[in-house]
Amino acid sequence: MDYHEAANFLFDLRRFRPKPGTESTAELLAHLGDPHEEVDFVQVAGSNGKGSTARMTERALREADLDVGLYTSPHFDDVRERVRVNGRKVPKAALAEYVESVEEYVEDRAADGEAPTFFEVMTGLALWHFGREDVDVAVLEVGIGGKYDATSVVEPIASAVTSVTLEHTGIIGETIAEIAHDKAHVAPDDAPLVTATTGEAFDSVRDYAGDVVRVGEADASTGQRGEDDDTAESPDVRVEYGGRTNHTEAAVSLSGPDWEVETQIPLLGEYQARNAGVAAALARQVAARRDLPETALDGEALARGLRKADWPGRFEVMGRDPVVVLDGAHNPGACEALAATVSEFDGEYDDLHLVFGAMHDKDLRGMAEALPTPDRVVACRPNLDRAEDEAVVARAFEEAGAGEVLTRNAVEGAVENALTAAGEDDLVLVAGSLFAVAEARTRWTRAEIPKRIRNLDDAREALEGADVTDPGVWRMRGKAVHRVLKTRVQVRQARYLKEEMLSLGGECAVSGTNEQDDQNVDVVLMGTLAQFKRLAGKLDGQPYGLSVFADELRDALGIRTDPDRRGYPWEDGTAVMGILNVTPDSFHDGGRYEAVEDAISRAEEMVAAGADVIDVGGESTRPGADEIPVEEETDRVVPVIERIADSDALVSIDTRKAAVAEAALDAGADVLNDVSGLEDPEMRFVAADHDAPIVVMHSIDAPVVPDRDVHYDDVVEDVIDELEEKVLLAEKAGLDREQIIVDPGLGFGKESAESFELLARTDEFHALECPVLVGHSHKSMFELIDAGEDRTAATVAGTTLAAERGADIVRVHDVEANVAAVRAVEAADHPERFEDGSS
Repeated sequence: MDYHEAANFLFDLRRFRPKPGTESTAELLAHLGDPHEEVDFVQVAGSNGKGSTARMTERALREADLDVGLYTSPHFDDVRERVRVNGRKVPKAALAEYVESVEEYVEDRAADGEAPTFFEVMTGLALWHFGREDVDVAVLEVGIGGKYDATSVVEPIASAVTSVTLEHTGIIGETIAEIAHDKAHVAPDDAPLVTATTGEAFDSVRDYAGDVVRVGEADASTGQRGEDDDTAESPDVRVEYGGRTNHTEAAVSLSGPDWEVETQIPLLGEYQARNAGVAAALARQVAARRDLPETALDGEALARGLRKADWPGRFEVMGRDPVVVLDGAHNPGACEALAATVSEFDGEYDDLHLVFGAMHDKDLRGMAEALPTPDRVVACRPNLDRAEDEAVVARAFEEAGAGEVLTRNAVEGAVENALTAAGEDDLVLVAGSLFAVAEARTRWTRAEIPKRIRNLDDAREALEGADVTDPGVWRMRGKAVHRVLKTRVQVRQARYLKEEMLSLGGECAVSGTNEQDDQNVDVVLMGTLAQFKRLAGKLDGQPYGLSVFADELRDALGIRTDPDRRGYPWEDGTAVMGILNVTPDSFHDGGRYEAVEDAISRAEEMVAAGADVIDVGGESTRPGADEIPVEEETDRVVPVIERIADSDALVSIDTRKAAVAEAALDAGADVLNDVSGLEDPEMRFVAADHDAPIVVMHSIDAPVVPDRDVHYDDVVEDVIDELEEKVLLAEKAGLDREQIIVDPGLGFGKESAESFELLARTDEFHALECPVLVGHSHKSMFELIDAGEDRTAATVAGTTLAAERGADIVRVHDVEANVAAVRAVEAADHPERFEDGSS
């Protein structure tokens, strides 16, 4: 079964109305052989905050070296986002295998009038995948309520109810107390239920669950009297919100009976501090139930995990000048909490520009009244059948006293309008629905991937990679000529693009995934550069966000003028980064330059040979390497950097630790090289504070874990997808994309053939709009071609391929030979530069 057929099968299940009860999900799992029975589960229920809490819990548990699954909803762009293991989406191949195994069963149940719903089958996918991947723990975000939700088919070892508001009345209850009672059914049989509820919701939760762990502000109380005295009860987990520490993070303090955590979280708002308290309590319960050592999830580990728990669309600050915030507040309670968080920016912005789109079953007036009064509103309609008309949204804000109120028929167009109107000292807020936020977020995440089409096989692979149907591949493959660009857009955008591209004499193939209005689809555009130029011109001024896409199209194909230049050596062609390992145990040259004088001499040799950058590393990332303390790594690299900082080459520090990076930059380093891909959450802020370029590498593990089984559907596109969020983290910290260098991470969680695939398709990484570094020097990938022990010749050949395919930097040990390879490629492309011998 192809992926698009499997996805269509799942989306078609939306025609079946939700129904209460876990029986249907249990029967589906029984059909699969109950694959989930060996997994420990955590359930997170609540009206607001359950997704953020689930994410924070998952990230904290991963700090205890557990393999952790995460099931959330809804998804932003790709249905596979709902099911993750250690942060990675369920592969397309796995989803197709799952659907193939349940298709006949589901159809049989449908014939009996008992078809499982979309959410039930997706829950089945999650539990099936978690069991197959043999995760230690899986965190499940509850869909609706608790008692009758599909996720309640499991017996959790820890559970939580984050908050309770009036929602889904008529399904799970008509009052706060009734809704809380329903949600409290997620309580474990033999562990206390964690909750941040208050008032009558707390009373109802405690009445049902009995034993509870209450999370709240340090001076908060339930308002209930203790059994033995007249004092109000204090929370079991005390939370203190310290407010913003920068434009994307906030300080929180958490304390339990015998533990404390001081950290920063990438989720602003007092309510997120409570969510962090719930997550910490849940993670500690899991650690206790699994008999982990106390050090596995001590305060330091919890602090690290919580700080890494970025969560799209939850007061997500996308940029400054103006400040741009995305928040999926979708009911009055969430909008009230959002207003409180926006108030933290009081005095820091002039006008508030609001982009708002919501579903038609929401309390628009209540949401409009809960939000701060905006100076300007652009009401819009998300691309979904049940989205409210933009005129109705506009009326609600006019009645609430907003300033200027405009309407746009698409979220992307509304965001563009707001950003154009906003000044550098304003605040732009996108809210109302996660669906609206998801559409807005594509402005920062959508990648237009240029495809290298040499023959019919290349064309076939490009089309199949976009899930084009077999007849479509056969019909289109011969037309994939000149320029080929793959991207992901809304269905209505895809229809328009296809119509316009065909009218210009080009071609456009669209994914075979059924046209669900709320789903994005892959498209492959094929044509000459002139046709693409005309297409961009025709898209200017068009609705549905197409004018925004026109600018992205120009950027992807280089139709626009050159980007701003900062004077980096890689802006003028492929730069050569020379490797200087001052370590005793690196895989190729460990111990050779451990002494400072030897390292200085080696650096001078590389600069004389033409190195543009010297990359100094003080810790090995070879398979099986041990992590060394910050102090030891600093002592290795700083004396060397201080001595070579005035050389004719830039100096880079190869480290995973922000403290080492800070010391290296202070010693004179110019560039950060992080092979962990920003695993230390402070690293991006260090780079931004120093205005230093940073290399962000894709790695499953650093150091490399031998024999780890990692599956990719398409290694290049999967790595691009996973790097996109890392790039966005660095960008949100304050770096420009021309300062964020992406490294595909050859050899890090990739088989040799996959590393060669990454090398061959280096040019596709420019879809991220960042410089691209290729690090292939002497790696084990060359065993695939029997390159021998030396691998110098193979490395030089790899450099030639990388340079020819547009790599901005190559990272190598043998500088002289690889500089010659780079210059040969440059001479082939631009022989005029060498005619007078000056180049």
